[in-house]
Amino acid sequence: MEISGNSAFYAGLGAIQTGQNRVDQAASQIANTTVERAATSQSSDYQAERLRSVDRSQQQDLATSTVELALGKFQVELGVKVAKASDEMLGTLIDTYA
Repeated sequence: MEISGNSAFYAGLGAIQTGQNRVDQAASQIANTTVERAATSQSSDYQAERLRSVDRSQQQDLATSTVELALGKFQVELGVKVAKASDEMLGTLIDTYA
């Protein structure tokens, strides 16, 4: 019996990598939003009034990034579970047929 690449295992690893990329991107967006807010907090009253409309869209972006961060976390956790289950099944098959 020849054992080739376990597609479920690689699917789990792919989910881990995709989730990690999502977490990295969301964290970067959150950090950039925080830096932009700190820079605008020292502006004049007129500039602050103008930026309030932009600030509302940044709040929405912050919420979206926070949700993306949580989704990435869950995607990594599920990828680990898939890879682990696949690894355990492969070990069971080898023990059974060895």
